[in-house]
Amino acid sequence: MLDKFVVSMATLRMFSGTIEILAALLMLKLGRVDKALAVNSALALVGPTILIVTTSIGLAGMADKLSWGKMIWIGCGVACLLIGILKK
Repeated sequence: MLDKFVVSMATLRMFSGTIEILAALLMLKLGRVDKALAVNSALALVGPTILIVTTSIGLAGMADKLSWGKMIWIGCGVACLLIGILKK
């Protein structure tokens, strides 16, 4: 039987991938650089949000196996990723 945390994480990633594919199809349909850039900008919100939620679910699933120190290091790593992705 699959772990409910793994199923939740995988479902979120499939949802995220579906959004990415739909956005790519929308860009092709719109056919203009300015509109495609607007769609791409909207995706900039989806990626980090999915990352945070998926990581949170994974950490919740491992909470009983990790020490507080390790959880803080993981949180710092995620923060560094987000700073690197979102900082202009």
